[in-house]
Amino acid sequence: MRGEARRKFAKRSGLRAAVLGAGSWGTTLAVLLDENGHDVALWEYFPELAATIRRDGENRRFLPGVPVPSKIRITSDLAEALDGATRVVFVTPSHTVRPVARAAAASGALDRKAIVINAAKGLEEKTLCRMSEVLAQELPTPKRRIVGLLGPSHAEEVSRRIPTAITVAGTNEDILGEIQRFFMNGYFRVYTNTDLVGVELGVSLKNTIAIAAGICDGLGFGDNTKAALITRGLAEMKRLACRMGGKEETLSGLAGVGDLIVTCMSRHSRNRHVGEEIGRGKKLPQILAGMVMVAEGVKTTRAAVKLASRVGIELPIAEQVHRVLFRGKDPRRAIKDLMIRKAKREM
Repeated sequence: MRGEARRKFAKRSGLRAAVLGAGSWGTTLAVLLDENGHDVALWEYFPELAATIRRDGENRRFLPGVPVPSKIRITSDLAEALDGATRVVFVTPSHTVRPVARAAAASGALDRKAIVINAAKGLEEKTLCRMSEVLAQELPTPKRRIVGLLGPSHAEEVSRRIPTAITVAGTNEDILGEIQRFFMNGYFRVYTNTDLVGVELGVSLKNTIAIAAGICDGLGFGDNTKAALITRGLAEMKRLACRMGGKEETLSGLAGVGDLIVTCMSRHSRNRHVGEEIGRGKKLPQILAGMVMVAEGVKTTRAAVKLASRVGIELPIAEQVHRVLFRGKDPRRAIKDLMIRKAKREM
């Protein structure tokens, strides 16, 4: 970014932010917020990893090659990270959001007036809750002050200032505007959306479709197959989101088709990688054991199938992915079973 544009967006605001989770995305957001002129604390669960990041000035485990400014306070003390924070960003894997939120509430350091931003994508497997619902259940924060920062945003690209657009979703327009200004800069564009249900379901369900897309890649199928899969996957995402109270048009935006495209197509996509390895004949435990970061789609697939059953709708692609992941179904047979389903109208 040139100097004039940098000065336009990076004015010191005096806001203090706590970023909870020092994976690739958490580290990226901490660096971005520091660049935007905010006072940032980055919380890492493991003390040894926090010390390593401080020592190296880089998160070599999750985000190698990206400098972490010394101004960012890196700590494994949750109360220290939360102290004085008016913006709290949850960037842990979805299955750890609840315990981290519970610990944050118990610490006594969380300001009830702070705006809480969820950046995790997924559904809680046991409760089938969206992440904003989990946070609302565990934190003293009013629901209107809980928002989601979600959309097509690979950390590997944002951390290198590659232009990216994303959505902040919530129920209060004024708070959405505050968070939009908090994150937005010359390479990170933020839109607002009041359909929190649709946004959260979109960015969660696309991970299941991305696993299916990876399976197609691993099996050696072509662009025709993937185009059909993405399109019909989007139809499933819309079906569930609308049944749960979301808006169909949200799934045509960044948190729907945008995140779906990037996750199904990108070499950075962990979920697509899982599917590709399955298509090549590997078993799920073997694949997950070899990964440093979490593929959210694995747990989300279980939750999505349960949720669809609960509300009485069909998710054919998600159901086949579930059978491949957890019941040992042959991937080629799963694709064939999708192709020979009863003929029907597209719309």
